[in-house]
Amino acid sequence: MIESRLMYSFPLRAALLLPLMATTMARAEQPPAPCHPNPDAVADAAAVGARGDIAPLPAPLRDQLVRLAERPHSVLPVQARAEADLASQLFQYYLLDSTGFEPNVFTSRIPGVNDAAQLTATGGNCGLPVVGAVRVVLEPKPGLPTDPTDPRAFIDVFTDISGLFVINNESGWYEGWMIHDVTVPAIDPVARPDGHAHFGAILPRDAALLARMGAGNNVPGHTFTVDGKKPRFPGASDHFPDAQTNVVPIYLSMGAFNALQQSDAHAYWEFNYLGTNWVHPLYELPFTGGFPDRLGAAPDTFADGEIGKLQSIVPGSGPNGVRNDPRRLGDDPNLPRDPDKFDGTVDAQREFRQRGIPSGLANEIFLDVYVRRASFEPWERNLQQRLFDAYAVEVTRVDQNGDGIISAPEGDIDTPTDGFADNTRLYLSPTVFERFAVTREINDGLLAPRFSPSQRAWVLSGARVAVSPAIPASAGRDADDR
Repeated sequence: MIESRLMYSFPLRAALLLPLMATTMARAEQPPAPCHPNPDAVADAAAVGARGDIAPLPAPLRDQLVRLAERPHSVLPVQARAEADLASQLFQYYLLDSTGFEPNVFTSRIPGVNDAAQLTATGGNCGLPVVGAVRVVLEPKPGLPTDPTDPRAFIDVFTDISGLFVINNESGWYEGWMIHDVTVPAIDPVARPDGHAHFGAILPRDAALLARMGAGNNVPGHTFTVDGKKPRFPGASDHFPDAQTNVVPIYLSMGAFNALQQSDAHAYWEFNYLGTNWVHPLYELPFTGGFPDRLGAAPDTFADGEIGKLQSIVPGSGPNGVRNDPRRLGDDPNLPRDPDKFDGTVDAQREFRQRGIPSGLANEIFLDVYVRRASFEPWERNLQQRLFDAYAVEVTRVDQNGDGIISAPEGDIDTPTDGFADNTRLYLSPTVFERFAVTREINDGLLAPRFSPSQRAWVLSGARVAVSPAIPASAGRDADDR
């Protein structure tokens, strides 16, 4: 394996083309010598293409999953099984590759940096390009919404990837991320009693300041940009740290996973308000390696010696908020912290030490930091301080016991907070996550993506493709419908 990674991890020079099903024009994609082809490519492709959860899919998605089946693999693309009497409903998907961002040490050979070292992420199977597919389906469970934009709906996410090496050392992993780019909200001329803009809105003076930025892009409904120019999403021509995207992303984790023996990886994730439609504590960002001190400036975390300077292992509302005693709210050996213990009929038994926050609250914090520059601390220009202050302020509106944490009972969708009848506003719809990325992570103690918000640890990315109307996309039944 080491010899293969070191000597034969070069761009694909040739492919052995094998016939596939007579009903398609696809050809099996195999690695060149000295790597070994999948001897069952034709049968695997036929089996996956005919599967009940794959056959009805849109052609680009179906073809990508068949492509993964043709390649060398340890496991075929994961079968999606219904969790209700009716079939799961596919309403969006992402096709992934490594071409949509600046090449980095995980995706390419860089002379003098890693051209004489073994590859550790992409480049497996003698250089087959890394590709993947993400299926996002709604489970039409009894009594639950069938509209994916309703935060009470239950969503399943299936990720299948080919071309990633297994990560062996220091408990590293790959992690998927759905990404929402902050949008300029509507104008509400009425402020809160404290002078702050209402949830999900900006004040007229915010709008006036935004209109003067750059080329005037930042008007309600547009994707916000830090320079006021047309959105510029990550691309292969970027150059870290001086030429980067101008949008403001919110990363929502799809969970950690590793690759298998034959460089394929597979993951399953549930997207719902029960702790999964939550994001990392945003106050970690200045310590990841990709965050600047000033709006529109180049990231300077590493140069400033701030990598890993702050941790969120003991939950709280950040450097300018509540800092908790680890003996009271740390990971107790007698009551281990368990973020999956979100639901329950007795609130005292539900988890109360969440490190993260609901996705919609993260969006609200970023509105304070980037968009409400006239109504939220207009005197503060330092981006880190704006972030720390906004985090503390917005968490306080939902936190009901003053510990700087949004516990499971406090963040529950049915809990009334901040003058609202419930917490539905705190959860973004999966349909607003227009991008997807996979990162190569190490155990740095942070929940935020490595080097976020930059793409320095990305290994794959792709854009959202909507499917409307939704289509059946499951075969068989889940054992416990959970």
